[in-house]
Amino acid sequence: MAHSTGPEPTLKQGVAAGTTIAAGILLLVVGVLSILQGISAVAADNLLVVGYDYVYKLNTTGWGWIHIVLGVIEVVVAIGLLRGTTWGRTAALVLAALSIVENFLWIPYYPAWSLLIIALNVVVIWAIASYKPITA
Repeated sequence: MAHSTGPEPTLKQGVAAGTTIAAGILLLVVGVLSILQGISAVAADNLLVVGYDYVYKLNTTGWGWIHIVLGVIEVVVAIGLLRGTTWGRTAALVLAALSIVENFLWIPYYPAWSLLIIALNVVVIWAIASYKPITA
């Protein structure tokens, strides 16, 4: 019979660990989608049409580069989060919050898409913030 050397994980800790893994995967997906969204905006910036006079004026090429840079950083941080690093958890919280702000500012260009990404980032923040690792 094998003996455990550490405390037994509880169901709550297992769920929290699972949500952190899900958060890492969601952050990875958000990062990849942000990169693709940025490439779309840079490659064909006349594709996006804004019907309203928006306070935060930046052409779609500028927004595209913001999406690309933030997306690449999100992918790197998601890998760190999936590996269980402390810097990955901290950076993921910060990046998810930045992504919420970025997509809030992007709402006039793609409202439904922006709201979806904001919702995904809220789930990422919740999952990371609710996880408490098992201490030995």
